Amino acid sequence: MSPETKMKTSQETKEPQERLGGGPWYEAWRRLRRNRIAMFGLGVVLCLMLVGALAGLMAPYDPYQIDLENRLLPPSRSHLFGTDDFGRDIFSRTLYGARISLEVGILSRSVALSLGILLGVLAGYFGGKLDQLIMRLTDVMFAFPALLFLIGITAALKPSLTTLFLAIGFVGWAPMARLMRAQVLATKENDYITAARAVGIGTGRIIRRHLFPNCLAPVIISFSMGMAAAIMAEASLSFIGLGAQPPTPSWGSMISLGREYLRSAPWVTVYPGLAIGLTVLGFNLLGDGLRDALDPKMKV
Repeated sequence: MSPETKMKTSQETKEPQERLGGGPWYEAWRRLRRNRIAMFGLGVVLCLMLVGALAGLMAPYDPYQIDLENRLLPPSRSHLFGTDDFGRDIFSRTLYGARISLEVGILSRSVALSLGILLGVLAGYFGGKLDQLIMRLTDVMFAFPALLFLIGITAALKPSLTTLFLAIGFVGWAPMARLMRAQVLATKENDYITAARAVGIGTGRIIRRHLFPNCLAPVIISFSMGMAAAIMAEASLSFIGLGAQPPTPSWGSMISLGREYLRSAPWVTVYPGLAIGLTVLGFNLLGDGLRDALDPKMKV
């Protein structure tokens, strides 16, 4: 085979990869697909999103409908997860609870990542007194136990879902800021950043086009693994009455309302608890898989 033919053949074999979005992201997806545990986590997350989006169609009953004649019924064909002390269908409320958890998780992580990325990039790129100020703020945030900080914020304000995701997002920005600062410090000394400054490219464009894309992998991992922490925080605050307020079908509030019936009607708390555990497990497994897949030191 002639050199020209070999070159043509190699180019043809590369074309499918390029059409599929070849490069490091394609290789990361290949590594992720080979990780069965991570794919299980991805399946759980996708199922959770599907349930949250289609809860209105999948729920057999109105999650807010009170039926005192059928209170505390055990699981059966008519009520798959049984009913609570108000006669509400637990299966329907669990489906709607997935929507609440996803809303709080996504919105709170968006707030945390936005603050963390902004402050981390500013600290890492500009350095000096600005870097010292931002890092001291992160030290202050780390000095407080996260759950106690959340309790203080939500107790000082009116408990609601809006207060909940803002509080969780505000408390969770510090780890992302430190991570982004470290990534920027490691990236800004590369030759292409120096060349960009030399040709007169502005600071905003350098950060947007050169720094941030190279720091995107840890952001994706942090978002996935932080979702599990945000969902746990929402359930914890709802359990003590500082999160979603009744009759909102939040998993944490459902467990709280059913704790008085742990012996006589354990299904009231068991099924929402299983939903929380499976959701947190799915996001953690997916986050671990993404961390391994996006690590450039991993073998393909």
